[in-house]
Amino acid sequence: MDFWRLGLIGYPLEHSLSPQLHLAALQAVNLPGEYVLYPVRPLPPGQSELVGLLLQVWRGELSGLNVTIPHKQIVLPLLDQLTPAARAIGAVNTIWCEDGVLWGDNTDAPGFEADVRRFLGSDFGRLPYALVLGAGGAARAVVYALAQAGWAVTIAARRLEQAEALVKSLQPAVTGTLTAVSLSAHVLADKVAGMGLIVNATPVGMTPKTLASPWPGVTFAEDTAVYDLIYNPRDTRLVQDARAAGVRATTGLGMLIEQASLAFTRWTGQQVPYEVWRDAVSEN
Repeated sequence: MDFWRLGLIGYPLEHSLSPQLHLAALQAVNLPGEYVLYPVRPLPPGQSELVGLLLQVWRGELSGLNVTIPHKQIVLPLLDQLTPAARAIGAVNTIWCEDGVLWGDNTDAPGFEADVRRFLGSDFGRLPYALVLGAGGAARAVVYALAQAGWAVTIAARRLEQAEALVKSLQPAVTGTLTAVSLSAHVLADKVAGMGLIVNATPVGMTPKTLASPWPGVTFAEDTAVYDLIYNPRDTRLVQDARAAGVRATTGLGMLIEQASLAFTRWTGQQVPYEVWRDAVSEN
């Protein structure tokens, strides 16, 4: 391909680091190209724009697209084929066309697993019980990754029925046990003990509302680790509170890097050293 036209569909996108990551990757492997942000409003206003971008991929006018909130599930019926992981998760973050077939994949799940293994080190799976806050597209990828690695996962959502629906759809595809509960203080107070990992997969705490936290104020167990998928700001309120309580915690910049790397390889066939990705966002 003479020129790689890549981009990201989502809304809002003002704080995305994806252009910096992928432009650095293109440069590292000497591929000419661009990475453009496509802020597409939630449907129905963005329906025609979303379809138009997918048509550009199908026609070869765009080399590939990433997808983020709120379109990870919306795009599913607009694609021809899904990878097994994307089909099981029910959410897509990477799109490309191959032999006239428009494909969707989910690199969030393996990207999250790779980074959380790095974060926990030898403690990965030592207490194989995880609590995931949220039940949207990002949560689906996290739950899938953990449950496939043998964790028992409790999904907590403000709307219990959303968590229950996630359990119903994912349980047949994973090996770990899934449970749904309400995201409330009185419920989580009984669930925290013994949890090896707490993951925030909600957008609560993201820039610009950086003073907000999805955590309802329950005391953290000392053996718990906290992973916040949000990476902007670099230290979210949840991460700050966890560290203040003596609990190790991290934000999702590593997951962003890992999922980007996997998507880039899917599009181009090229692998870029982790250091290139890390350095691309190290000063932000």
